[in-house]
Amino acid sequence: MSDQLRSEVQDWIKNDPDTGTAEQLSKWLSEGNELELNRCFNGFLQFGTAGLRGPISPGPSGMNRAVVSRTAAAIASFMKENNLTTVVIGRDARHRSVDFAKDSAEIFAGAGIKTYLFPQEIPTPVLAFAVNKLNANVGIMVTASHNPATDNGYKVYLGASISGVKYRGSQITSPIDREISNLIAKADLSPKRSSKYEVVNEEITSDYISATAKLATTANNLKIVYTALHGVGMKTLVNVFEKAKFSKPILVSEQALPDPNFPTTPFPNPEESGVMDLAIKYAKKHDADLVIANDPDADRCAVAISDESQNWRMLRGDEVGAILGKYLIESGKLTGKSVSNSLVSSTLLSKIAQKHGIRFEETLTGFKWISKVSNLGYGYEEAIGYCVDPEIVNDKDGISAALLIAQLAGELKVKSSSLSDYLQSIGEEFGFHETDQISIRFSDVTEIDNLLSRISNNPPDQLAGLALETIEDLSKAEKMQTTGIRMKYQNNVRVIIRPSGTEPKLKCYIEVVCDTKKEAISLISQIKQALTKVLS
Repeated sequence: MSDQLRSEVQDWIKNDPDTGTAEQLSKWLSEGNELELNRCFNGFLQFGTAGLRGPISPGPSGMNRAVVSRTAAAIASFMKENNLTTVVIGRDARHRSVDFAKDSAEIFAGAGIKTYLFPQEIPTPVLAFAVNKLNANVGIMVTASHNPATDNGYKVYLGASISGVKYRGSQITSPIDREISNLIAKADLSPKRSSKYEVVNEEITSDYISATAKLATTANNLKIVYTALHGVGMKTLVNVFEKAKFSKPILVSEQALPDPNFPTTPFPNPEESGVMDLAIKYAKKHDADLVIANDPDADRCAVAISDESQNWRMLRGDEVGAILGKYLIESGKLTGKSVSNSLVSSTLLSKIAQKHGIRFEETLTGFKWISKVSNLGYGYEEAIGYCVDPEIVNDKDGISAALLIAQLAGELKVKSSSLSDYLQSIGEEFGFHETDQISIRFSDVTEIDNLLSRISNNPPDQLAGLALETIEDLSKAEKMQTTGIRMKYQNNVRVIIRPSGTEPKLKCYIEVVCDTKKEAISLISQIKQALTKVLS
C-alpha cells in the first residue's frame, strides 16, 4: 500500500463524524485491504447538477456522514457568498437518510442559517413545494430516487434568483454545481454544529395535499391499483386522492410502506422490466381500471392500462406525456403558457402545441432545465417525469401527475372511452409516434465514453433498410450542448445516444412516426434490433 493512500485514509478517519465508517476504514487499513480502500478513495464523490448520488460506503467516494457534512458546509458557504439565509431539508426513507438530514440541519444551523428540517420522510415534491411555501432560499432533499437500495443521494433546490435565473423551488443548474463542488474541496473538515434548527410543521404537507387536490375538478370512482414501490409516496397520494373526492386506491400491500431494502425489486424503477408485475397482478385480481406507480421518492409516475382481454401494458413516458399535454392544453389551462419536454423525449408534444397555438420549447435532459422554461405551464421528460402545475411544484411531481391521469381516465370511462382510445385519437391526428429505449449498464464508466466515441466515428449508415440522413454531435450543438449524438434516418426515424446523468448507463432513445400503430410498432422493433447489434 502506498504511503499516500495510507496517509489519506488516516486523515479521513481523524475527521469522520461516524464511528462506524471510521472503524471500517481502520479495519481495512490494518488488514492492508487495498482493494476496498482504493474503491473508497477514488476521488471525492462527484457533485453535479443532480447533487450527489452514489453507494453508501466509507471514504470520499461514497455517500456517508463525512461526505454529506462537507457538502452541507460547502453549500452553507455558497449561501453566505450569495446572501442566502434560509434552508429547508427533507428526506426519504433510505438507509442513512435520517443521519444525513440531521447532520445537514446541524451544520446549516451552526453556520447561522435559518434552518427547517422535516421530522419525517416525505416525497420529493413536498420538499420542492416547501421551498416556495416557506420562502426558503435553498432546499435539500436526501434521496437517491429510484436507484438501488445500496445508494443514497443529495439533491439541491434553490428558491432564490441567482445570476438572472429564477429558480423558484427548482433544481440547481450549472455553473452553481461547479461553484459548490469547488467549495467542497475547501470545506471545513469539522464544521461547527448547532441544534437550533426548526422542525417543519405538518401544515406544510397538508398545504401541499390541499393545493394538489384542487387540480382535480370532478369526483372519481375508478378502481385504481397503486404501488409506492417501498417508497414514501403512499400516505401523501392517498390523502390527495381523498381530498379530491377520488375513491381510495387499492394498495399493493407488499410495496405500500417505506422499506429501504426494496425487498420485491432490486431496481425500484417502474421503467425496469418486471417492476410493475406485482401491481398488474393486483389489477387483474381486482378487475381494476388503472394501475399507477410512483418511484420511491414519488417525483415520477408510471401508468399501466389494459385492453378488454385484461392484457395489461405499461404506458411509455412519452405516451403519458402526450396524454397529459393534450388534456391540459384542451382544458384551456395552458392558454398563454409554454409547454416543454427534453430533447430525448418524443416530438409529439411540440406538434400538439403547435396546432393549438401554444409555445413549445425543447430543453436539455432533466427537470433542472425544463423548470427554467419561461412561463412554463406543463413540462415532461420521457423518464416518466411530469410537471402539471409549476405554480404548486416547479419540478417533476408523480403525485399530481397521478391525480390528473386518473381524472382523465375517469372522464373517458363516463363516455365509454379509455386512455387507449385517447392515444389512438392522438395518433390518428398527429401520426403514431412510437418511442423505445435501449439501456446498457456498465461497471466501468470509461467504457461508456469508448462506446459513444466508436459510434460517433463510425455510425451505422442504415437501420432496417433506412439510410442515415444526418448525424449531430450534441456536445457541439449551437444552443443545447450535452454529451451524446443525434442521428436522423429516412422516414422520420430519430436516434439519440447519450450517457445517463444519474447512473452508470448508456441510453439509446428511438422514435419513429408512422401512419398506423401497427406500422410504428413493427418499425421500431426492427430499429431496436439493428441498434442492439451496433451497441453490442
